[in-house]
Amino acid sequence: MANLFDYLNWRGDLDFKASPLNPVDNIIFSQLSYLTLDGIVPGFEDKEGISIELAMKIFNEKLIGSDGMKLTSIFKDDPKLIYVLGNSKRFGNCHLFGFVNHVDTNREIQFSALGVHTNDGGCFIAFRGTDSSIIGWKENFNMSFKEIIPSQIEAVAYLEKIASMIKGPLRIGGHSKGGNPAIYAASHCSKKIQKRITVIYSNDSPGFHDKVISSAGFAAIKDRIRSYVPQASVIGMVLKQGYDNTVIRSSQSGLLQHDLYSWDVTYNDLIHLNKSTIGSRFINKTLREWMENLDTERSEQFIEAMYHIFSSADFKSIYELEVSWFATASRIIKSLSHIDLPTRRLIRKILIELFRSAGRNIDTLLTNEK
Repeated sequence: MANLFDYLNWRGDLDFKASPLNPVDNIIFSQLSYLTLDGIVPGFEDKEGISIELAMKIFNEKLIGSDGMKLTSIFKDDPKLIYVLGNSKRFGNCHLFGFVNHVDTNREIQFSALGVHTNDGGCFIAFRGTDSSIIGWKENFNMSFKEIIPSQIEAVAYLEKIASMIKGPLRIGGHSKGGNPAIYAASHCSKKIQKRITVIYSNDSPGFHDKVISSAGFAAIKDRIRSYVPQASVIGMVLKQGYDNTVIRSSQSGLLQHDLYSWDVTYNDLIHLNKSTIGSRFINKTLREWMENLDTERSEQFIEAMYHIFSSADFKSIYELEVSWFATASRIIKSLSHIDLPTRRLIRKILIELFRSAGRNIDTLLTNEK
């Protein structure tokens, strides 16, 4: 099984004129957007930007702390990606610009994006997804009961600004939460900018509320959306998409399939599968039915309560929830003692509805597939 590093070894010597941008490039740029590029990549003041080669060199120096300002990476394979990208002809000569990183805990917003000159007359705009922290996922949870979240509004303004700075075709993408504002921005920007957008990539990203999906702007760009989800996707199945998903193969299992480094690739594409796993389809049906039966007020109360529980239980990462279900349950039960009685009753009632929804969809797990 090959991953994005194998792809960089195969195609790293070909620039984007020789080999056009493809879905694998999309996940590489989406992964690149997670890096802490503050102070390295310029914002809107410099549309020429900085080469990936130089940016990765500077980042690596900060990563190892050689200048006294040590950085950290989110994903364990980031250091390797930094090295390989910086030494790749295909990516090293591309220029990064328009970097924005805005976090506001009061507004519960985490927004970051950057533009990439791909040296083929076009630009790729990458919207950062959410990191693995529990607090980082709070905005994702807000999507379940809010029609519009702050990051979506900022994404529209960002796309409009970037488009005004440069000429040529626009390619847009993002991973996890990042794919959501990418699609939202494309559907809510001006018609003039929409015409310049050639493709929108959504990589295991949550969907939208009905009002967004039924809008004229969404209809105008729907045929340009390329949505990818791993075979056991959970994140990418939350809310309605309004577009088709392409199931791809991951070398990991469970929630770890959300990691772009685990996605299997060919020399110019992701490896497709015919359908998702039975478990993924069961979770999809159960969660959607459950969420559709919750009104906005109860959804908000439940999300706030669960966030408080996870915080009280001292979970630092969503991946901790999957390491040991017994240990996870013990920590959650213990943290319930910090919740007031009315809130505990609300949680219990809503969770009972979730279990009932699961019971109604249990036949999905019993499907006999060859």
